[in-house]
Amino acid sequence: MREFSRRGIFGLGIGAAAALSVAGCSSSGPSDSGKVGTKPGQTGKTKPIGDGSTAYTGKQPNQPPAPEKLEPGQKPPQFVVFSWDGAGEVGNGLFPRFRKLAEDHNASMTFFLSGLYLLPESKKRIYRPPNNPVGASDIGYLTDDHIRETLKNVRAAWLEGHEIGTHFNGHFCGEGPGSVKHWTPAQWDDEITQAMSFVTKWRTNTGFTDLDPLPFDYSKELVGGRTPCLLGQDNLLPTARKRGWRYDASSPGGLQVWPGKKQGLWDFPLQGIPFPGHSFPVLSMDYNILANQSKNSTKAPPANYPGWRKQAAGAYIGGFKRAYETNRAPFFIGNHFEQWNGGIYMDAVEEAVKHIADEKHKDVRLVSFRQLCDWLDVQDPQVLAGLRGLGVGQQFTGRG
Repeated sequence: MREFSRRGIFGLGIGAAAALSVAGCSSSGPSDSGKVGTKPGQTGKTKPIGDGSTAYTGKQPNQPPAPEKLEPGQKPPQFVVFSWDGAGEVGNGLFPRFRKLAEDHNASMTFFLSGLYLLPESKKRIYRPPNNPVGASDIGYLTDDHIRETLKNVRAAWLEGHEIGTHFNGHFCGEGPGSVKHWTPAQWDDEITQAMSFVTKWRTNTGFTDLDPLPFDYSKELVGGRTPCLLGQDNLLPTARKRGWRYDASSPGGLQVWPGKKQGLWDFPLQGIPFPGHSFPVLSMDYNILANQSKNSTKAPPANYPGWRKQAAGAYIGGFKRAYETNRAPFFIGNHFEQWNGGIYMDAVEEAVKHIADEKHKDVRLVSFRQLCDWLDVQDPQVLAGLRGLGVGQQFTGRG
């Protein structure tokens, strides 16, 4: 496919409530220690930050070359972003599995790390979630072994060229007063401060002394996130803008059109994509496909798995095909490291990556959200405005 260094460059009818019922939790399982690691690839530049949980190690490796500006009428590349909510390794091997898949297919991805995944449960009272009891969380705290594996994977992922964003902390959804849906901009700011603290002070909070630091300055690395259940974006955006973030990926119910900005940030929504066997689209996330297939059940009858797996893969591939063959709108897919319904959604994502990365698809770039921002930011505003004028499935007619 494309090569640079080692990595490639650059109101939906889904059952109403399912559009917003995006889960982000992980379950605990036996540790899979000793299988994750990477050569640091950088020497002489490491400068510890704070308690040594993180360190400045120089420019991130395995990044694409500087993006080029499109000429008027030039067909744009087809960008595809695979992103992961929670991004914890709980012994099921999914984090290293998809890092390896990305390496095999010259892909960069975005990993939205939940801050609580680096905080031991014994220290949970450090967390003070807005409008919720001290230490409360709607996702489980990880075991010490799983915190270790998560740290190893996050470190390796960044060195491999992937982006580390945030999925915040306690994943409070629903309609109650504690839901992120009702948080104020100031409360979002506090939540982000805490998430950053859990990432940058894991050494103090865990007591681990035998692990290497995360090889980045998180205050500069963190430029975007996705909220729990795709709720609360309106009040998050003012805070994100003040913090200098570049994008937000929390919008539900987006369309396959070129992105614009909200309150100064690039808005990268999950998108409605063709849903095989149905007349309505489904949101481009594993949980929303599950919600339509098994009514939110994560352990449905196994007899359904083969058909559902094929349907899920078909949805992702259909969404890619529609964009690639028409308006070339960037395609966004959201996932969780979960074995729901026998792991069929993980298998569907893998099939989609392999299909999209196939040599017959020219000028396709599997990138992170941050890398997509880099490309968008150098484009001529008039050229981007023209692309945004193309509707879903509307053919690009410029030269290419």
